[in-house]
Amino acid sequence: MAKVCHSCAKKPAFGHSRSHSMRATKRRFNPNLQKVRVLIGSAPRRVYVCTRCLKAGKVQKAL
Repeated sequence: MAKVCHSCAKKPAFGHSRSHSMRATKRRFNPNLQKVRVLIGSAPRRVYVCTRCLKAGKVQKAL
C-alpha cells in the first residue's frame, strides 16, 4: 500500500540527511498517516488519511 493520503494525496517528500561533516545521504519525510474507517459513498472503507485532514474534518469517519 502506498503511503498517500486518501483525502489530499499528500505523499512522502525526499531530501538529505546531513551529518556533522555535511555529508548528504538520501532520506524520506513520511506524512503522518492513520488507517481510518471512512464513509466512501455509502459504504465504509479502511483508507490512509493524514492527521491534518482528520483534524480539519475533511473526511467523515464511519462508526
